[in-house]
Amino acid sequence: MVVVTGQGRASRDPDEAMSSSEAEDEFQEPATPTATQAGEALPLLPQQFPEVVPLNVGGMHFTTRLSTLRRYEDTMLAAMFSGRHYIPTDAEGRYFIDRDGAYFGDILNFLRSGDLPPRERVRSVYKEAQYYSIGPLLDYLEDVQPLKGEKVRQAFLGLMPYYKDHLERIIEIAKLRAMQRKARFAKLKVCVFKEEMPITPYECPHFNSLRFERSESETKLFEHHCEVDVSFGPWEAVADVYDLLHCIVTDLSDRGITVDHQCIGVCDKHLINHYYCKRPIYEFKITWCLHIQMYWLICGEIAGK
Repeated sequence: MVVVTGQGRASRDPDEAMSSSEAEDEFQEPATPTATQAGEALPLLPQQFPEVVPLNVGGMHFTTRLSTLRRYEDTMLAAMFSGRHYIPTDAEGRYFIDRDGAYFGDILNFLRSGDLPPRERVRSVYKEAQYYSIGPLLDYLEDVQPLKGEKVRQAFLGLMPYYKDHLERIIEIAKLRAMQRKARFAKLKVCVFKEEMPITPYECPHFNSLRFERSESETKLFEHHCEVDVSFGPWEAVADVYDLLHCIVTDLSDRGITVDHQCIGVCDKHLINHYYCKRPIYEFKITWCLHIQMYWLICGEIAGK
């Protein structure tokens, strides 16, 4: 006979005594606390969802069918509403997703009827589709503008040695010069060239786009660094110098920097056997928005004290 004491321990009559090992087998501490021990009710799984699901996505409210959320089984939404995971609800009983809801309507429209977002929302919806792992939507968006052009651009930049490093160098040099001058803008010289081939004064400039083979010893004779702040090139791709300049301007603009550039001439460095460098040199004018520039000026004044 088992007797439960006030402390919740079990004792037995002497006639029913067990060995210590048998007692350990019969009574073991639970691996995880129960709902009563935790002081609050734990969610029960599997979780049941209604056919019409009210949603709260980052404070924005949506209503859709459960089958819509489960449209593609390999997505995060299908997993979330499979019943295998607990989803909390807000005070009104809406299932809460802790995500910005600004583009969730576009996600639902695709799940409902395959509609794609307007072009100006493609990039943002693409990021949301990545978060929710909606493969079919990602495939569609990657094949439309502007993402299709971005894929081509990134493939081109993948052939450009040290492209990101050069961008950072442009920013650092321009920032230092702007702080020294206490100005919103700075200027620096950038060389952008596609081919290594130099030309003589007697050749037409467009011949510079032609490639020719040189031995390793001849290549060393033509090694040269133009007197500029940053130098891009050479690269092997159909894209030309103007394509690269557009990439530079676009990537700097994405970081809140305005770029104006103009070709101010070519490098006239004499190399060997009447060959001259002749790489084009551009002047970049880098301008920041006012609040960023003021922040740098304040930091510079603090560091100088």
